[in-house]
Amino acid sequence: MAVQNIAIIGASAAGVAAALALRKADFRGTITLYDRDPNLPYERPPLSKALADRPGLLKPIAAAEVYSDLEIDLCLGAGVRSLSTERVITLDDGQQSRHDQVLLTTGVSARRLDVPGRDLANVVHLRNSADASRLSSRLEAGGPLVIVGGGFIGLELAAVARSLGLDVTVVELAPLPLQGVVGPAVARLFTSLHLDAGVKFVTESSVSAFLGSEEVEGVELIDGRRLPAATVVVGVGVVPNTHLARGVGLECPGGISVDPFGRTSLPWLWAAGDVTVRDQRFVRRRGRIEHWDSSQRHGDAVGRSLGGIPTEETAVPYVWSDQYNLTYQGFGRIEPSDRVVFRRSDVASFLVFFLDETSRVRAVTGIGHPREVRAGKTLIEKGSIVDPAALADPCTDIKRLAKGTSPSMASPVR
Repeated sequence: MAVQNIAIIGASAAGVAAALALRKADFRGTITLYDRDPNLPYERPPLSKALADRPGLLKPIAAAEVYSDLEIDLCLGAGVRSLSTERVITLDDGQQSRHDQVLLTTGVSARRLDVPGRDLANVVHLRNSADASRLSSRLEAGGPLVIVGGGFIGLELAAVARSLGLDVTVVELAPLPLQGVVGPAVARLFTSLHLDAGVKFVTESSVSAFLGSEEVEGVELIDGRRLPAATVVVGVGVVPNTHLARGVGLECPGGISVDPFGRTSLPWLWAAGDVTVRDQRFVRRRGRIEHWDSSQRHGDAVGRSLGGIPTEETAVPYVWSDQYNLTYQGFGRIEPSDRVVFRRSDVASFLVFFLDETSRVRAVTGIGHPREVRAGKTLIEKGSIVDPAALADPCTDIKRLAKGTSPSMASPVR
């Protein structure tokens, strides 16, 4: 039976991309895009990267007229309470509708710390526009600011807060911030960057309680130390929003499992974006990819597949981060066993390659070297096996090296 009616739950990067891709695939039926947030779908990265510039916080993914021109029905401010095996969606207000196919692009939610004081005022998480508006007001009110979690969001917030003159302390469970994402060598550069800007770090520690009566006044660490705080931002990871998938009987360990085209084990249910667990050509283990760029690309591919044009998302994962006046860029995913090859290693200007045991380039990261990072992406795409000494040599033209790689090396090995 022809599909006439498709629901997309989650106006995320993946959800919007999927809706647009359905029309590109010439799907002419009804597309309804649901989201609890009342705002026109917006980009999430600026929430942490541009807090000092409040008017720029909400950057639409697409203009309002794009949805109307493509006849995509936006149901904003409409949270989905449940999804049934009969493909019936029930909204928070009790309204119901049935759809032929459903695509879940529900994303992730901020992980909460289960410690005393977690519900005190001014203990903030950052996932949506309301969070960003609240946090922006708190930054204007002044510090001290304690950030729990030294990931990209935490460090971006630290940079914004220091640019406003606030006292900032980052509490991180690992020995170094970002260590699990970029590896110890690059993590040390990020640490130095923030130390030079006046950020304080408490590493290999965690929170035992938030202190205060109504508003947070401090943070107690597991060793008994107490840090004063007018505001606390908690950024200790995310939890995939799988409740709708679990409600129709899917087991979701770590996310919603999908095939290369975004299909779940139910023939009418699809999923895309950072809620999904999937294989990816340039990632060596099955799992979730939480980057904005990957979510958009995955949503586009799944939307085309849902529209009848089977499409896989195969781009090299990309991440960027704005901190102070610098932009970090990275392609690929690292593993702890990778060999680290530095091309340059200054705090504010570095270029690093990550090679597997066969000297195949698996990832490249850097600040201040966008052309070389892009050339490194080509090495990853081609599955290039490269002499580490050549990569480390500043005289080696990375772009020419990438162009000269034999096409026979084009298939990466997982």
